[in-house]
Amino acid sequence: ILGEDHEKMSKSRGNVVNPDEVVSQLGADAVRCFLMFIGPWDQGGPWSDVGINGTARWLNRVWDIAVRDAKHLEDSPADETAVRDTSRLLHQTVRKCYADLDRFKFNTAIASLMELTNHLNKVWADATIDAATWRECTEKLLLMLAPMAPHMTEELWEMNGHPYSIHQQDFPTWDEDLAAEDVITLVVQVNGKVRDKLEVPAGIEETEAKELALASPRVQSHVEGNTVAKTVYVPGRLVNVVLS
Repeated sequence: ILGEDHEKMSKSRGNVVNPDEVVSQLGADAVRCFLMFIGPWDQGGPWSDVGINGTARWLNRVWDIAVRDAKHLEDSPADETAVRDTSRLLHQTVRKCYADLDRFKFNTAIASLMELTNHLNKVWADATIDAATWRECTEKLLLMLAPMAPHMTEELWEMNGHPYSIHQQDFPTWDEDLAAEDVITLVVQVNGKVRDKLEVPAGIEETEAKELALASPRVQSHVEGNTVAKTVYVPGRLVNVVLS
């Protein structure tokens, strides 16, 4: 870990940070999460008072989310789109967090949890999801965060009426169908150069994908006056129109 001046910490430079003082001010979980978040685990990064305070504020938001009473959401009708989007993001986050933790990519795992936290705050404010979905999200959020913020998550786990201990629970699972996007971005190339990007249904068939690509005005302007030798389709990714 470097000092805030991006130099190696040393007493002679006066850039040494006493972790005990920071722990006493912000808590051990904030320090742990900040050190994991500042960069790849095997590379580290510079210390930042602003950065660790930001991490502490995020953990405070997680706390606020975990202690909210889901009954608040029972008074408003759930929006089907919001519920589906929230469920999709949750399952995508579980999948990504599992893969990142397995590869010691703590910084990107925490980044995905921050994204989920922001989304949960929004749907709570809008009251657009049902209580059951909220409870599932908060429970899995704590389980994913537990390896990085063990003290806070243990307390919140108990406060939410779950059995001791959160660290004896299985990591949450995800459903690939629920994690799948409804819409994907299909890149359209002409002779290997990107000419357009189309938003299409995730399960689009090859024939339809090629037809949409060739019908694109941006593609037509490059194809006009030429002969299409072949059209190559890479499922879920791109269509390449090859001209002769």
